[in-house]
Amino acid sequence: MDDAAARDALAKTVLIKLNGGLGTSMGMVKAKSLLPVRDGKSFLDIVVQQVLSSRAHDDVPLPLLFMNSFNTSDDTMEALRQYPQLPVGDLPLEFLQSQEPKVRTDDLTPVTWPADPSLEWCPPGHGDLYPSLLSSGVLQMLVDAGFRYASVSNSDNLGSRPDPQLAGWFAATGAPYAAELCRRTPMDRKGGHLAIRNEDGQLILRDTAQTAEADMPYFTDENRHPFFHTNNLWFDLTRLLEALRERNGVLGLPMIRNVKNVDPKESSSPQVFQIESAMGAAIEVFDGAQAIVVPRSRFLPVKTTNELLLIRSDAYTLDQNGALELVGEQAPVVTLSSHYKKIDDFDQRFAQGVPSLVQAESLTVEGDWAFGCDVTATGAAHLHTHGGKVPDGATIGPDGVPG
Repeated sequence: MDDAAARDALAKTVLIKLNGGLGTSMGMVKAKSLLPVRDGKSFLDIVVQQVLSSRAHDDVPLPLLFMNSFNTSDDTMEALRQYPQLPVGDLPLEFLQSQEPKVRTDDLTPVTWPADPSLEWCPPGHGDLYPSLLSSGVLQMLVDAGFRYASVSNSDNLGSRPDPQLAGWFAATGAPYAAELCRRTPMDRKGGHLAIRNEDGQLILRDTAQTAEADMPYFTDENRHPFFHTNNLWFDLTRLLEALRERNGVLGLPMIRNVKNVDPKESSSPQVFQIESAMGAAIEVFDGAQAIVVPRSRFLPVKTTNELLLIRSDAYTLDQNGALELVGEQAPVVTLSSHYKKIDDFDQRFAQGVPSLVQAESLTVEGDWAFGCDVTATGAAHLHTHGGKVPDGATIGPDGVPG
């Protein structure tokens, strides 16, 4: 892609980050993007660093927008106050994801839960991106300001930084919509993937929640479906606006029905349906939608403390532009026991720093271990179930710690 054409495309692009999650799976009670992830910087700090660096290097406006939820808006906007240079013109830094009532499974009525009325509501999934862009007025504002393309990704995926070459590719295709894919490995079997609908040849997204149990062996076959969906998207803002107007604000994405307890902490609380849609499913709405295979470096999500340990370690470097780069050819596989699941427990056990992983193929921790400083993992490093303290300066190998 010609550098000038790529820069021109990026100059018409807005970066949108999905930022509605609280990180509850790691025991957090505030926006997950505020978690310190590397060198004392949070996901939010690194995303902002990436954007400001791209603006300076590529000489582009590159607005940054967060789709916050009612749970994450206040914390996120407070954190962004330290970046007064971030807003572009009159464009906002956020728009809000919708809320919807949880519905009882027994009679399909909205649930009531006087013990905590906030639990009566839930977000409708990231498929709400499109109607929320429209109803907030932000979509029209972006079009009126002369922006043409959107690059969308999760705020915890630090690999999806601004990329003029990808922007140039998308602009050159003339496509209304595109999805970024990565080559599947056995570790990616449960992730959603694209398929071609037999009846009309249209690209569609297949997700785990929409797949029958009998079809799961085929769904998880990385040879049959060699690419997975990264949840990094591109779309033409003007074409999206037209599609939403034609459909009265509703794209009609496939429904995902989740069965949960109204209070996730109380298994005896009433069961409810939480209805969601996936933003990647919009690929089936647009004729001429495209897909592109991108390097694995554009997919670095942190969903668990396993990935957090990896990103914090020396297996990656973080440069002054906010780019995370893998040091070796392949990232080691980290598997931590349940003792490390919550962020407070994780930080307590790695209070003196995370181990070096640059010489490791994998790190498996089965027991409850506290790590000293300057610990190194090598090869298929393995700590067994009895737990204990890993001494300062120790080396962990396949047989644990010597002595």
